[in-house]
Amino acid sequence: MSEYSTVKTSKLVLKGESSNSSKRKHKKHKKDKDGSSSKRGRSELDEDAQKHGGWWKVSKVAEITGSVAIQFGKRAFIKALDNGTFTLGAPHDEGDGPDPEEIFTAVLINDEKIAFKSGYGKYLKAEKDGMITGRSDAVSVVEQFEPVFEGAKMALLAANGCFVSVDPEDDAVVAIKKKVGDNEVCVVRSCAAREHKTTKEVAVEEQGELDQVEINYVKKFQKFQDKKLRVNTEDKAALKQAQVEGVLHEALLDRRSKMKADRYCK
Repeated sequence: MSEYSTVKTSKLVLKGESSNSSKRKHKKHKKDKDGSSSKRGRSELDEDAQKHGGWWKVSKVAEITGSVAIQFGKRAFIKALDNGTFTLGAPHDEGDGPDPEEIFTAVLINDEKIAFKSGYGKYLKAEKDGMITGRSDAVSVVEQFEPVFEGAKMALLAANGCFVSVDPEDDAVVAIKKKVGDNEVCVVRSCAAREHKTTKEVAVEEQGELDQVEINYVKKFQKFQDKKLRVNTEDKAALKQAQVEGVLHEALLDRRSKMKADRYCK
């Protein structure tokens, strides 16, 4: 074994490659004039918000803040009356938002509780008989509501342990049921600015037509021994199918390997 102790180990050097290889320098992604990254994908269109005048459906407690509207049924919102009570307003046409009397100010109390203030400057609460009124000048325990989410549905739990709903007989807003039924399901909508959900980010190399995409990857991975760009000229039908199936990278690798000029290929 003493013979092996004198052998010096060194880093594996590939044929045609200098042992003193320099580190690759990666250029930072350039930003557009507006400061947005070029990797940003196309934002999804919120069709539901468009149908409600730009008022979008909240999906978590933290989003219930600022100007909000509480929807029951199809495009109908809770409306504040000047006597401190509430009723269900008339259904709106598609594309219309809530009326001023149907807009409330939501105050985030903690991670679970919120309070609502009407346009008359009074906070909502559940009375002993279950009637929802808006006559409080400050927020105490009885003026707090807990949004309860389950899947795509939501309900508002009042301080009396009952869920907010609209009385089907006189359209009064009440909290009298301890279990959630169809009448207790509501939607809280907000008009606050929000970050649009984006589709999967597209790499810089994958931007443009399929021909350009292949050239981009060849430039990225091909070793230019003679400074000539080698791009596979075979039919791209299989490449298009691979793009649809989500295996574009593998297909591009196979095409580059056939050119015998890529050190990363077989």
